[in-house]
Order: sequence, then C-alpha cells, then structure tokens
Amino acid sequence: MDLTPLRTSRDYRLVFVGGSISGFGSFITYVTIPFQVAAITDDPLMVGLLGVCELVPLLVMAFVGGALADYLDRRLLVRGGEFALAALTGVLLLNALSDEPHLWLLYLVAALTATIDGLTRPALEAMVPRLVQPEELPATMALQSLSMQVAQLGGPALAGLLIASIDLAWVYAIDLLTFTVSLLCLTLVRAVPPPPDADRPSIRAVITGVRYARSRPELLGTYLIDINAMFFGMPQALYPFLATQLGGPRVLGLLYAAPAVGSLLATLGSGWTGKVHRHGLMVVIAAGFWGVGIIGVGLSQTLWLTLLCLAFAGAADMISGIFRMIIWSQTIPDHLRGRLAGIEMLSYTTGPLLGQLRSGLMARTRLGVGGSIWLGGVLCVAGTVALAALLPRFLRYDGKDGMALKKAADEAWVAAVNRRSAPHE
Repeated sequence: MDLTPLRTSRDYRLVFVGGSISGFGSFITYVTIPFQVAAITDDPLMVGLLGVCELVPLLVMAFVGGALADYLDRRLLVRGGEFALAALTGVLLLNALSDEPHLWLLYLVAALTATIDGLTRPALEAMVPRLVQPEELPATMALQSLSMQVAQLGGPALAGLLIASIDLAWVYAIDLLTFTVSLLCLTLVRAVPPPPDADRPSIRAVITGVRYARSRPELLGTYLIDINAMFFGMPQALYPFLATQLGGPRVLGLLYAAPAVGSLLATLGSGWTGKVHRHGLMVVIAAGFWGVGIIGVGLSQTLWLTLLCLAFAGAADMISGIFRMIIWSQTIPDHLRGRLAGIEMLSYTTGPLLGQLRSGLMARTRLGVGGSIWLGGVLCVAGTVALAALLPRFLRYDGKDGMALKKAADEAWVAAVNRRSAPHE
C-alpha cells in the first residue's frame, strides 16, 4: 500500500487513527443489535426491519448533513456526531442491563443512529480530501478503506466471541470506550472551514447538489451500480439464522468478518489501483463479482465454503468501493462536496438497508434462507449487466481526465481564498 498520506498530513493521521478505533467499536454494536433483536423475536423479518428504521431518517438527513457540510466547519460537525453516537451507545448499555430489554428501544436507537450518521458522514467524507494533496487521493481512499475493513474484520469477530461469553451490557460498554479515542483525535485536528462563498443550507442548495449529480453520468453510474448490487446481494439480516445452521453464535462473528477479510486483502494489495484509469469499467466488473460471491454463499452447505465465498465477495466490493471513491473525489468541486457526499451516502446505505428487508422477506417464503441469498446474487449480476448497457459514458470514464479536473478545481479554490484574504486597496 501507498502510505504517503499518513506521512505527509498530521491531520489526516489523527482522523485515520480516531476513525479506525471508533469504527472498531461501532462494528461490535452493529453485530450486537441484530443479534439482540433475533434473540428477542426469533424472526428474520423483525431483524430486516432494522434496515427500514435506519433508511427513513437517512433519506432526509443525508441531504441536510450534506448542506451543512458545505456551510459549517466540517470537523466540528463530525465531532458533534461522535458525542451523540456515544450517548446512544450508553442508552443501549442501560437497556441491556434491564431485566427485560425493550425491543422498541433497539429500533429507536437504530433510527437515531442513522439520523446522526446522515448529519455527520457527509462532513467526514468531504473533509478528508481537504487534508491531503490531489495526487494522494487514490492512496487516501485505499487507506480509508483499510481503516473500515480492519474495523469490520476485528469488530464482528470480537463481537461473536463476546456475545457468546459475556453479558450484552459489557459488549456495548466496550464500544462506548472507543469513542473517547476518536473524540480526542478530532479535538486535535485543525479546523476545516467551508469553501469561500459557501451556499447557505436551504432547499435550493440541496436541489443544486441533486441537479449536479444528475448531470454527471460518471456519478450516476457509481450510485446505481452500487444500489443494485447491495439491494439484491446484501444478506446480512440472515446472518443470525445462517449461523444457527452452520454452528451457533460463535459462527455469527465469522460471517460478519469474512467479507472484511477479503476486503482487507484487496486493500493491502491496492497499489495497482493507482495505475488503472478505466474506473467506471472496474466498478462494473467488481460489482458483478460481488454477485457471484453471494450466489456461492447461498448455495454453500458448509462453513468453510460460506466464509470463502463471503471473503471473495468482500474483496470484489472493496475494489468497487475504491474506484467509486476515486471518481467522487476527482470529479466533485469542493463547494458541492458535502451535498454530493450526502447523495453518495444514500447510494451506499439505502441499497444494503433495503437489501436486508428484501432478504428477510424472501427468506420467509419457500426459498428459505439459502434460496433468498443465491437468488439475490443472480439478480445482482443481471442488474449489473443491464446497468452497464444503459450507461456507456460511465463505462468509458477515464481517471486521467478526472485528475486534470480535480487539479484545476483545487487551483481555483486556492485563488478564491487568496482573493478573499487579500487586503482591500
């Protein structure tokens, strides 16, 4: 991997360390909440409904968060969100300590977590490109992916062991402790002020961002390809029930962690991505391979083959994610970055959330758990091929052109800052 951004940018180092540790704890809770819902209800649809609770606030707050990220100090937004998420983890801890944990409170916390995430995630994604040089963007996106995948690998694996051995309250307490590190790191990061002449948050500002996204075929391609892949090929709501078939609670953490193993391996070997310029084509190919891996998960009858297929799918998803993030970072001007980050967030969260509901509903039919998974993988591959045929300009997107646009936009931004700070004659 190219580690240049960690060496050259102090602020990015702080964001990387804080986000990695906080993400580790968040993935522990990410596994624990569905497990707790499944333990209370023993119903895959009730687990899938967690996705609906998260989707509804995300549909609104991602746009609000994007508009705020283009107007306020992005670091302050992210830090405020970390405080709020820590408080919600405390609520989960208290609920787990009660004699009869409340099911409705789990759904409420899931909805509020999605609300806060929608407000602050665009600010984080818009802040990171400001902390590094334009030529460091491919390496930075790979490092961001590495941070996420290490958390996604270690968090669920540890969660499975903790759930099987200690009370759920202690599981939530571990997540709560990780927030102290991320809050300290974010406090040390220098301010990231909004661009010059930033648009005030308003309906009109949001519409401006949506219109810009619609006008760029390379952006639409990244959104639609990912939504299709996740809607049809995201079986996480079925993991608690798949674990029951393959070995019990200890297996649950392995199912969540297996895609991260593939993602981590793909990220560690991601140096080649900086030499590839057909970014749109790579997104399509990787999304298709994700579907192939999910088909294997649905057809598998053994634990080792299931984990292998999940790891393969995770590697494909990571390659797709790296190239999608490169396209976003290269082609979006800074004054729109927050609003477009909100749209990006919707693209990579609505698909998985709706996919959980889809998989839960199909699992209640004669297809069962395995049938719901492999049929979803088949539909993922078919949808990817269809979208590729409908989006020829996305397939032809060349990263060389995107880098030229990014450098020109950054030069214009610096010039605008210099004009605003120059003394008036």
